[in-house]
Amino acid sequence: MRMSTFRRLGLAVVAVAALAVWLASAAAADSRQIPVSGTGSPQTGSFTPSGSADATRVEFPGLTDSGAGPNAYSGNIVDRSLSAGGAAAGVTTTTGKKAKSNPAFVSGFEGLNHYQQRYSRGGNQFSVEPPDQGMCAGNGYVVEAVNDVFNVYDTSGNSVLPDNTSTNIVAGFPRNVNHAVDLNSFYGYPPAINRTTGVRGPFVTDPSCLYDAATQRFFVVVLTLETTPGGAFTHVNHLDIAVSQTSNPTGSWNIYRTDVTNDGTNTGGVNPGPYLGDYPHIGADANGFYITTNAYPWCCNGFSGAQIYAFSKAQLAAGAATVNMQHIDTSGTVNAPSDAGPTQPGFTVWPAQSPGATNFNLDNGGTEYFLSSNAADEATHPVAGFGGSYVSNQIVSWTLTNTSSLNTVPALSLSNKILSVNTYALPPKQQQPGSGTLATIDTPQGYCINDTTTLLFNGQHGCWRLLFGAEPAHNEVISRPDSNDTRMQQVTYANGKVWGALDTALNPDAGPQRAGIAWYIVKPSPAAVALQGYLGATGHDFTYPAIGVTQSGRGIMAFTDTGDTTNPSAAYASIDANAGIGAWNDVPGGLGAAQDDGFTSYKAQVGNPPRTRWGDYGAAAVDGSSIWVASEYIAQACQYTDWGGPFFQGGTGDNLLGTCAGASHGVHAVTTG
Repeated sequence: MRMSTFRRLGLAVVAVAALAVWLASAAAADSRQIPVSGTGSPQTGSFTPSGSADATRVEFPGLTDSGAGPNAYSGNIVDRSLSAGGAAAGVTTTTGKKAKSNPAFVSGFEGLNHYQQRYSRGGNQFSVEPPDQGMCAGNGYVVEAVNDVFNVYDTSGNSVLPDNTSTNIVAGFPRNVNHAVDLNSFYGYPPAINRTTGVRGPFVTDPSCLYDAATQRFFVVVLTLETTPGGAFTHVNHLDIAVSQTSNPTGSWNIYRTDVTNDGTNTGGVNPGPYLGDYPHIGADANGFYITTNAYPWCCNGFSGAQIYAFSKAQLAAGAATVNMQHIDTSGTVNAPSDAGPTQPGFTVWPAQSPGATNFNLDNGGTEYFLSSNAADEATHPVAGFGGSYVSNQIVSWTLTNTSSLNTVPALSLSNKILSVNTYALPPKQQQPGSGTLATIDTPQGYCINDTTTLLFNGQHGCWRLLFGAEPAHNEVISRPDSNDTRMQQVTYANGKVWGALDTALNPDAGPQRAGIAWYIVKPSPAAVALQGYLGATGHDFTYPAIGVTQSGRGIMAFTDTGDTTNPSAAYASIDANAGIGAWNDVPGGLGAAQDDGFTSYKAQVGNPPRTRWGDYGAAAVDGSSIWVASEYIAQACQYTDWGGPFFQGGTGDNLLGTCAGASHGVHAVTTG
């Protein structure tokens, strides 16, 4: 898989209207003082280079070594979702207009990729899917973090971190990861796995990034799960906040850690803690920096409420020894024994971020906005964790006031309002060329699992032997990547309005059901939908939208485009408060070069049925009049013989299986214009 960061603005088209019903929120809150826990920097920490003498060959976080070879990866902690069923009924819509040119595109480059994340820190990393796109931009820098690696670029796409190639030794050779640094190093942790001893470090996941122009600071947030040396989760998990000490993200950062293990709703003893603070996302207003999570009980299948963590932004930016924080549980009535309760429980209550240094609402002592959706079981059947229809015609607008109190004695007030919108529903999985047919040489990992005849370097036959100790079934097919559920995606407050989008089932031109996007522009006070609409196209699936909007109210929505004849690609469309969504197009340089061939696509790797992880979210960031967007796509094709390299009899290339990296032992980021 490859990541891409691209930029800019333009275009126009279509819209609709809506109604609203007021609903007050009953929310539990507590205040804490969060101490600074140390400092970090984008420099690789100490490690023992991985290589032929490694004690462990495990490739995925949930695996252990055994004489019989690896079992299917059983872990599924990144982006939990209770909406695991089939798609709900779709909505008929017309195909979105395809742009004929790219008048608004300025430039772009390939960002972090799987090779860089796997082989940073001397290869003491795991293969991880999905990447989870965290990206922000400001002061001439583009900062990117994914599972589980970090980089800083100039606006031309050149990494401005020190070149670490000569010291990044994997299997006896220096490996070029384009200066990237693993997130465990960035946050001051030992490696994700010490391959010499097999000892595991903390599991870092779900990165998000924000540049706040008002304080001229970069913020990067991850969820960290503590592990035993053998890799078992202890259930202790915390949000780690890194704040740059200056406007230069290549320097030192202050680290604050907030334990979230016991933050959740015990609904009448049904969903007791400890909890997992999943899917953290961030926003900011004039006074506060906000993180929201989805709390799931480690014990069972239910949902324990969306949590809001509100911090004093000024104290974080100043590197204060302790920072004010107020925590709010949005579950509704605490300890309510019935599903949903009398109030609307929050699920993925995404906080808004704002462009520029002054584009905030200062009314009511300072105001922050959030949006959420309510089609998922987390919002309709949180106690049981199942039973919903996965369809809704409502979204929820949340308002947090008196945010200036975060600088003294936190005394926030949270309310919400249910807004009537056009129907949205759980989307089907994405299609890509060949979905459902046997893997081919163009999807080499799947083909390798199926292969029994290829002559290997050791004289044995069958590529599968390179991946497994015990022979798997040889029936792997080209996958259908995951399309997310109906949770709200990135939210922006700009030009006096709140902007958001989510994934939904659509029937473009009354044809077959596909994954598409529902988008919303909300007037927040009093809350009402100003514009809304859909974006979908016959033969295509659009997923994981992220909207960035300038101070003037012109924006770009980034998303992934896949389809019957389209490999996973980075795409975008313009959006504004007057015309709504504009024509869409694939980003120049971001057109997919091959099908998704990741390890989560295959039964032998992750169990049956597999869930091909994609996303779990994109990103958009405003820097002055430019909008940077980042979406996942497949940047390079890799055929079977190149994938096997010297592991096949007579093959040549890198001595790392599956990299397609050639004799240079690494890859450079590719700049596209």
